[in-house]
Amino acid sequence: MLKKRILTSLLGTPLIIAAIWFDRPAPWFTIVMAVWGVLAVYEFYKITNTTKILPLTIFGLVWTLLFILSPHFHDPLYTPLLITTAVVVPLIGLILRREKEGSFVSWVWMIAGIFYVGWMLSHFVALRGVADGRNWVFFAMFTTWASDTIAYFVGRRFGKHKLAPSISPGKTWEGAIGGLIGAAAISILFFTPTPLQLPLASWQAILLGILVSVIGQIGDLAESLLKRNVGVKDSGTLVAGHGGFLDRIDSVVFAGVAVYYYVVFTTIY
Repeated sequence: MLKKRILTSLLGTPLIIAAIWFDRPAPWFTIVMAVWGVLAVYEFYKITNTTKILPLTIFGLVWTLLFILSPHFHDPLYTPLLITTAVVVPLIGLILRREKEGSFVSWVWMIAGIFYVGWMLSHFVALRGVADGRNWVFFAMFTTWASDTIAYFVGRRFGKHKLAPSISPGKTWEGAIGGLIGAAAISILFFTPTPLQLPLASWQAILLGILVSVIGQIGDLAESLLKRNVGVKDSGTLVAGHGGFLDRIDSVVFAGVAVYYYVVFTTIY
């Protein structure tokens, strides 16, 4: 399993880096996020049994895609209209549907998938569009990857004290602390003279890296809670050694949101 995880990372990571770096003139990063998001939300619907109602599944896939693409549409009514139609249109369809058993629960899961995947991933697309967006996206990605990787190996080697045994028995406090250190260490790349340098003082980069690690680990636990509640180990099997596409955005999607709002608030205020 470890060999598969490493091989998949070695093959997939350069593609993601290239999509972030060469996002112009074609929006390659948006395309990657869109494909990944649609596959991830399909896995979400599959493990929550939403796929039993095909129209809801199709609607959820399309609206997830529209949310991910939303930063490219600058009409102030676009997002409110998406939210409103996401709630209202499927409800009308369910009222008119002959089979009513389990309809409302499936509608709730459909809405949850749109926001959990589509709305959250849209922040990454928006982050790529800000000043120094390429490096901000790299910051969110690299600090999360460093946090996850160091947490995994530290937890395997030194982990003794369970972090959240009722949610994810394999995670430990030692691993979590290792993740914080890993994120803080990789943040050095972003305040020193490198192609990745951002307008951050050393203490700002380190603190933001730690914040990303904390929020990313919360996101990881949130998805573990989801999978435990629906009774599955992984969301899918398409990402060799890592589970499914949904499994791979659990922590990084939360990190993208954290970095995006950091940039927005520090720029405005």
